[in-house]
Amino acid sequence: MYDTILVPVALDNENGRIGHAISVARRLASDGASITLLHVVEAVPTYAMSYISADVMSETREEIEIEMNRLAASAGAGVSGKVVDGHSGRSILDHAEQTGADLIVIASHRPDMQTLLLGSTATQVVRHAKCAVHVLR
Repeated sequence: MYDTILVPVALDNENGRIGHAISVARRLASDGASITLLHVVEAVPTYAMSYISADVMSETREEIEIEMNRLAASAGAGVSGKVVDGHSGRSILDHAEQTGADLIVIASHRPDMQTLLLGSTATQVVRHAKCAVHVLR
């Protein structure tokens, strides 16, 4: 059983997958464990920044934080939501290390040719995590 579990969440994914990841994390958690739902906001490319107002960026960030808090609250006691900025794979790994996570529960999509050539977030996490990783399909 695990005490500190990190569940990366992509809000553009199906909510059923998020619920499944939370359910698996709960089953693998020890009594009193903490589960953190983590969403990483990727940087907007510089060339696109001039087309997006600061207000839109701020409102979007607030909406993401509200949704993460809603997900955490609906998941029950011991679950919290967190939003960070950065590259998905690297940010997940950094957060896991900083918080002393002993398990990462991450969803992965079916690989396609692009994923096989370039890699995916789940692949990066599996390869470089210093803790156990449970991959969901």
